[in-house]
Amino acid sequence: MNILLSIAFVGAWSSGFIGAKLGSGSAPAVTLLMWRFLPLALVLGVIALIATRASWRGLTPRDLARQAAVGALSQSGYLLTVYYAIELGVSSGTTALIDGTQPLVAGALAGPLLGLPVSRTQWLGLGLGVAGVAVVTVADAGAGTGVAWWAYLVPFLGMLSLVAATFLDRRSRTDVRPMVSMTVHAVTSAVIFTALAAATGAVAPPASGSFWTAVVWLVVLSTFGGYGLYWLILRRSGVTKVNTLMFLMAPVTAVWGALMFGEPFGTQTVAGLALGLLAVAVVHRGDRHDHHSRHDHHDQGHDHDRGTPDCRQPADPEGVTPRRSA
Repeated sequence: MNILLSIAFVGAWSSGFIGAKLGSGSAPAVTLLMWRFLPLALVLGVIALIATRASWRGLTPRDLARQAAVGALSQSGYLLTVYYAIELGVSSGTTALIDGTQPLVAGALAGPLLGLPVSRTQWLGLGLGVAGVAVVTVADAGAGTGVAWWAYLVPFLGMLSLVAATFLDRRSRTDVRPMVSMTVHAVTSAVIFTALAAATGAVAPPASGSFWTAVVWLVVLSTFGGYGLYWLILRRSGVTKVNTLMFLMAPVTAVWGALMFGEPFGTQTVAGLALGLLAVAVVHRGDRHDHHSRHDHHDQGHDHDRGTPDCRQPADPEGVTPRRSA
């Protein structure tokens, strides 16, 4: 069952990049995002009023404001840059790979920002991940697609927006239920994207069937499928499993984009994706080694003095994992 859930999760989450590509040719990014989040916010708002009132009890206006800020960064800022990059012509696989470096970047920044230890293995993994992004980006840019060089910086802004949301969320001491955070994030994004669409005169949706196909695709597969499976796997298997699966999004999206849209997928792309997967393997191998080392050290503390166990708790290396929004 876990294998089937993992496969479904990778497919559902990767579908977000493909859905963005589907809709990019028929409408501006803000139009697509507005019509993606308006019905989603309406449905979740009704559910919140009818079925999940208890989950909202005890939350202060400050808690809700923090969640709105997290949603503005993790959904609005992140998705707008992803969709805009794809609209500019950046391949879906390259965009997914840049997005996939988020856990590595967050882990590396955990030291200076949260005071958590950052191991040499994590820095090595970050270096490999960045190298993979560079190789794939160069391959994408050299494929003769005519994409401006600065368009490849746009997904990096989205990835950094997601990193900022991660640290803002992790500084909160209030445990917010997934359904509550999802509702607040969706309503926040609906307001932001509607305002942007109104300001740019892009509110009216096109009559093309491809646009509405992309909207349904994104709401059903990417949001409910990706987000729902994310939380299910997170509760069943833990953070490490989810982060590992996140790094499978780039190769799956790259293959999907090549088959569906004819996006470039040559030897350089394969090499860059391989470096990204190697980065994950290095980081998670190092995390397991560090975990066993701390566990052995903790046991030795008990052996020396059974009556006085070592109560010093190591910093959680997974404490900067985001509660991500699909």
